[in-house]
Amino acid sequence: MEQEMVSQSDKVVLVVKTDSCEVDAANDCLQTHHESTPSPTLVSKGTGKWQTLLLAYKTLGVVFGGLVTSPLYVYPSMQLKSPTEENYLGIFSIMFWTLSLIGVVKYASIAVRADDQGEGGTFALYSLLCRNININILSSKHSRVNSSTAAKPSGLVKFFEESLVAKRLLLFIAILGMCMLIGDGVLTPAISVLSAMDGIKARFPSFNKTLVEVLSAVVLIALFLLQKFGTSRVSFLFSPIMGAWTLTTPLVGIYRIIKHYPGIYKAISPHYIFSFFWRNGKEGWLLLGGIILCITGSEAMFADLGHFNKSSIQIAFFFTIYPSLVLTYAGQTAYLIRNPNDHTDGFYKFIPSAVYWPMFVIATLAAIVASQSLISATFSIIKQSVALNYFPRVKIVHTSTRQEGEVYSPEVNYILMVLCVGVILIFGDGQDIGNAFGVVVTMVMLITTILLTLVMIIIWRTPPVLVALYFVVFFVMEGVYVSSVFTKIPEGGWIPFAISLMLAFIMFGWFYGRQRKIEYELAHKIDLNRLETLLSDPGIQRVPGLCFFYTNIQDGLTPVLGHYMKNMRSLHNVTVFTTLRYTLVPKVPPPERIIVNKLGCKGVYGCVIQYGYADSLSLEGDDFLQFIDCLQNHVRNTYDCAQSTTSLDEEIANIQDAKLAGVVHVRGKTRFHIGKSCSWFDRTMLAFYEVLHSNCRSALPALGIPLPNSIEVRMHYEV
Repeated sequence: MEQEMVSQSDKVVLVVKTDSCEVDAANDCLQTHHESTPSPTLVSKGTGKWQTLLLAYKTLGVVFGGLVTSPLYVYPSMQLKSPTEENYLGIFSIMFWTLSLIGVVKYASIAVRADDQGEGGTFALYSLLCRNININILSSKHSRVNSSTAAKPSGLVKFFEESLVAKRLLLFIAILGMCMLIGDGVLTPAISVLSAMDGIKARFPSFNKTLVEVLSAVVLIALFLLQKFGTSRVSFLFSPIMGAWTLTTPLVGIYRIIKHYPGIYKAISPHYIFSFFWRNGKEGWLLLGGIILCITGSEAMFADLGHFNKSSIQIAFFFTIYPSLVLTYAGQTAYLIRNPNDHTDGFYKFIPSAVYWPMFVIATLAAIVASQSLISATFSIIKQSVALNYFPRVKIVHTSTRQEGEVYSPEVNYILMVLCVGVILIFGDGQDIGNAFGVVVTMVMLITTILLTLVMIIIWRTPPVLVALYFVVFFVMEGVYVSSVFTKIPEGGWIPFAISLMLAFIMFGWFYGRQRKIEYELAHKIDLNRLETLLSDPGIQRVPGLCFFYTNIQDGLTPVLGHYMKNMRSLHNVTVFTTLRYTLVPKVPPPERIIVNKLGCKGVYGCVIQYGYADSLSLEGDDFLQFIDCLQNHVRNTYDCAQSTTSLDEEIANIQDAKLAGVVHVRGKTRFHIGKSCSWFDRTMLAFYEVLHSNCRSALPALGIPLPNSIEVRMHYEV
């Protein structure tokens, strides 16, 4: 059992009570929250004008770092051969419309509205779809939460409900999107910091390339060590840096426009895009692999919704980030039109000599901040996938008592750090990393487009004409980008695929093992009639004491109970089958924390203990005394002398005697027994699951329980 505070515990660790029923717990928690608690966007993130403006300021240091620092590496990532004025005008026109359509329309206007209870990102879209149609791939307990969908299911809804292939394909798309976004979290810090540190080489060409890579690695290590202090503290420190970057780069851009090419904004006309492809053909198509990097980091606007809110992200993007990027790229392009061969150092040659070193310092600091946006997004998406039981349990620390989505994972943080440093030291060439980066960016965008289209059709019930317009515009646009970057796979583009394949195998292995356990649980669950039969057996003794037996199977009790009674031949005089329910609010009021009911057998009770992410829970001390009070009050309020075989005083005395005799906490620790009849696929996947299960964190949070009072009941599930 992990000895840590509940407020610093992993989301699913809090939800799940035994090793045998996590998926039902997670889904039950999600559904319960949807029905009975306000959205965390309203509960946790202030909606007042000044609070929203303050959050918008903080987004500069977390959400938009990757997007606004893309000018550092976009032009250097392009393999331009004898570029002309017309080529540069065409490239800027493509950048402008990419930023406008994908940044402004898709992410800032549409995607941010598709949150799942305040959370964003690929897996949030998948979770939203799962809860609005009977996909039944997470558990047997799914039900629609959208009344209109439930009342009049569309043909697409029926197709997903009836087609196992469609369900699996949707799951695969969501997993791939999540894995690609994590790959983005590896590559963004690497390319941003490395591109910024290249400013030393730009000024001093004799400077050793290896030293630049080592300095970049040191900077990244320092950044990852700062993550434990939380997003709020980090963003408060980083936002002034990004404010300086967002202000100074467009000012330099305006200077370059006035000095070199005042007519640059004629390139806003789409005519220059058609002209660019007409002249360059295949070479122009291949250049899209570098141009797409101008929109890198835009996914963080959606993925970081759990850290901020929709209004704050939109305000920051529309009024600072978007105009800053347009002016900066316009200035870079204006400079390159007059200096066409400087594109390999497209950013630092763009900086006037008089302000070179101040801008180098700002660029380096901004690159560090850029890394933060995707690191925060990675923490969020790992938390979501763990909550939905698609990723092994890792420690998730809630670093804020006000914002539920503000999290940090030590294990994930240090794995990202190792991968980032490895990418820099092994693939130090900025173009190779840029190629890999392009693959990640386009794949995540395309997957988001597909899932958003399904949300529009199934949940929002958007008119078909608007859905078709959205899908055609963005799917075709992003599909062309994907076709271009896929040609870069041999030149570094394989890196994100390797990372994604490894993550996808881990996720599928964990998911498959959890599904097989759920199947066993549902097939062998113990209902109340079976419990009465077991207790009526003369061989089963009722021993003194109070037992908390942790379970979370809906409409029944865990099979671990039958295994326990069969071998121990006993049950405590007072046994409380306990469910810990995590809710997406900071603190649960004391009157609502503990809910008790009697299960119909003498001395046997059910109990749900609810708590929020900032609550500190302990079944010793005050929480334990509160539980005893709630149990006794429940007995008094529901006592029925006509149906009870004992008097009220006797039942209350029984509880007091059990408390004095001693308290014990029992939980299941289940494993698979893989028989000889199992297929090779089952043997492989379940063996892999057991390896993951043995090395992940405990499913039961620390409750301040002394080890002598804790019992683990091991049970093998035969497959």
